[in-house]
Amino acid sequence: MTTLTPVTRAAMADLPTRFGHFQIAVYLDSEQKEQVALFCGQIDNSEPVLTRLHSECLTGDIFGSHRCDCGEQLAAALTAIQQEGRGVLLYLRQEGRGIGLVNKIRAYALQQQGLDTVDANRALGFPDDMRDYSIAATILRDLGITSVRLLTNNPAKMTSLEQHGIQVLERVPLQVPATTYSASYLLTKQLRMGHLLDSRLL
Repeated sequence: MTTLTPVTRAAMADLPTRFGHFQIAVYLDSEQKEQVALFCGQIDNSEPVLTRLHSECLTGDIFGSHRCDCGEQLAAALTAIQQEGRGVLLYLRQEGRGIGLVNKIRAYALQQQGLDTVDANRALGFPDDMRDYSIAATILRDLGITSVRLLTNNPAKMTSLEQHGIQVLERVPLQVPATTYSASYLLTKQLRMGHLLDSRLL
């Protein structure tokens, strides 16, 4: 098992939402960046916990951008957790696959010129994906979770959690239908980044 990233639980409260009633816990990482856990039901290791690792996406989550599937995935994950009656969503501060908002919008501009999302990142001097899920493993452990059913299409998330001591006992697909704007983005994720997507929905 690799070294876990330290975090501190800084605050916790009830959070009623349009999806249902959650508990919210805010964690501070070593850079004092706020990471968030939303959870409901009995969170323990009696059974694997339905879990979503969701990286921050201002454009998709807040503004409803059609360039990506992030906002729809966030809503679908929160809905699924409430339907299950037990689960956790970690909202991780890793905008633009880790390159930040400014560079994400610069990458958008390059995509308008014909580059795909991978080549746009590379043109800006960044790796394809800079996200780190070690902090997610630390937060899950703080919540008492060591085995999960992971809501994801991204095998890298499963691999990272396993490397950090969290058992991924099941992958639960989380795919939403493509839009006119997101189809090429999702196809790039499937063909160039190894995401497990159903081609019929692209």
